[in-house]
Amino acid sequence: MAPAKTSYVCLPCRASYKQRYDPTRQRICPRCAEPLMHAGSAFAVPRRRDTAAWRTLTVLLNAGVGFHKSCCGGPGYRPRTLREVRERIAYARRSGEPVDRALVRYDLS
Repeated sequence: MAPAKTSYVCLPCRASYKQRYDPTRQRICPRCAEPLMHAGSAFAVPRRRDTAAWRTLTVLLNAGVGFHKSCCGGPGYRPRTLREVRERIAYARRSGEPVDRALVRYDLS
């Protein structure tokens, strides 16, 4: 059985690559030679021309939110639009909750 692969993302190129997970190895983008970010094994790649989705993804990955499988199958809730990201960041500022936890919160009650 082949080892499982996970997604690595180049945000400037808007490209994703599936590779074996190795935390000790730095991955480099073959297009621009910039470092790749580890996105996780449950990552779904947006289309390259979908600018809003890539902006949302940039905020999530830079905040430390990954797309890793949980015991129940998926990564859980992730905002899909910039509006949802803005709402959750505003909630984090109001409530004092860390931004990375507010971004994965399904309900803002």
